[in-house]
Amino acid sequence: MTEKIIILDSGSQFTQLIGRRLRELNVYCEIYPYNKIPQIDENVKGVILSGSPCSVKDTNAPQINLEGIKGKMPLLGICYGAQYLAYKFGGEVANSNTREYGRAKLNVTAPDCPLLKGVAATSQVWMSHGDTIVRLPENAKIIASTQDVENAAYQIAGEETYAVQFHPEVFHTVEGSKILSNFALNICRCKGEWTPASFIETTIKELQEKVGDDQVILGLSGGVDSTVAAVLLHKAIGHNLTCIFVNNGLLRKNEYEDVMASYQDMGLNVIGADASKEFLGELAGITDPEGKRKIIGRLFVETFDKYAKTIQNARWLAQGTIYPDVIESAGIDGIASKIKSHHNVGGLPEKMNLKIVEPLRMLFKDEVRRVGRELGIKEELVGRHPFPGPSLAIRIIGDITEDKLRILREADDIYIRKMRAYNCSEMNFPSAADPRVKAKNLYEAVWQAGVILLPIKSVGVMGDERTYENPVALRAVVSTDAMTADWFHFPYDFLADVSNEIINKVKGINRVVYDISSKPPATIEWE
Repeated sequence: MTEKIIILDSGSQFTQLIGRRLRELNVYCEIYPYNKIPQIDENVKGVILSGSPCSVKDTNAPQINLEGIKGKMPLLGICYGAQYLAYKFGGEVANSNTREYGRAKLNVTAPDCPLLKGVAATSQVWMSHGDTIVRLPENAKIIASTQDVENAAYQIAGEETYAVQFHPEVFHTVEGSKILSNFALNICRCKGEWTPASFIETTIKELQEKVGDDQVILGLSGGVDSTVAAVLLHKAIGHNLTCIFVNNGLLRKNEYEDVMASYQDMGLNVIGADASKEFLGELAGITDPEGKRKIIGRLFVETFDKYAKTIQNARWLAQGTIYPDVIESAGIDGIASKIKSHHNVGGLPEKMNLKIVEPLRMLFKDEVRRVGRELGIKEELVGRHPFPGPSLAIRIIGDITEDKLRILREADDIYIRKMRAYNCSEMNFPSAADPRVKAKNLYEAVWQAGVILLPIKSVGVMGDERTYENPVALRAVVSTDAMTADWFHFPYDFLADVSNEIINKVKGINRVVYDISSKPPATIEWE
């Protein structure tokens, strides 16, 4: 069994980030709601309590059952977790007049403390709390302070219990990775052996035991998650896997043909299901975004089911569900709202009477890519940007027509092609932390990009003629798991080049704009 650290989520927006930071240390971890604590067995090496939007004094504040945890194994409280430990075990927490949001300077007062060993005496941390700990429990000692918060970090004497009021998991806490490394590798004594190679080896064995000689069906989308899931299953069960790739008529330029060719080169058994006429026929005249999504979802299920029935003795439905899908779909009642009901978490099985197998359900997106590269999948597939399930339907604002799809496909093709061609080594970066530093081209530097066709027309002049055509909006964001996203700062010469080529070559477009909205308050897609 794999050694692991358990993260108990009290609704913090940063909980997933704690998990990702631990995984970057090759330490396996799992996230659970604070009120659904799993069995604590010998494989659990430590527990982390996340932050929360609640005050510990709120009537609905998370109450965490730490029986069998505190004092029995390594425990780290972060933000709300630190305040909860203080409040619950004899300290005092108050809504202070001195709140800390954003950057603060941490001064280490106990450099020999295992949690802060090797951490700089003074460093930047990220705070996000209204309450503050004004008095520690009797058996606790301060290990770090800021100018405004004396009890910024503390340790319970005689226990491997530690707490910090700042967020070590966020990028702005400069020594955050060191602090989490101290906890995971030194205090919890994890070996740090959870790698893509070890995941592949373990998962292949588990799939072989679970599925046996049964037939498995998987719906391919051309995206990273379903592709990696397919190759992993293929390694485990070979010809017993059949993949179905549905062409909904809303894919990008040449995508159906190109992706089918790539899959066949990989040795996968893939059925191409071209249902583009059916999809476009039912979408005709539909302008409501949810209406479009429902039609596309229903037709996908119907198309998939039609082709799946041709596969004899199918017992399992494989899905490319990844960990953020699982976490977001679970939610925490009364605290964290359910962010989305992802299409991979439920839906198809009820109609198809198949058992589910989800080989990637414990991986974050960046880990899926690492596993894909370890499996030898081509970079053009494993490095692809996320693409919305409803495809181009939600990048055309309003009703969908063949001509609008033509316009959008051509513009999108120019945009993506130029991103791949732009050499990032020619750019000057504001800091070493800029996401473009390690990228070979702009496509690699961006998390997700696309073109949106707007439902308005504007006046333009081309040659000696007056035009009245559509504008398009370019979208490009930097993110980790799409929970939050910042707009990408393209070089001006790149934007000018893309704009000129789109306007000159795509009939029907006479204006290009760039979307500089971050998420939140905007979303990545427009519908």
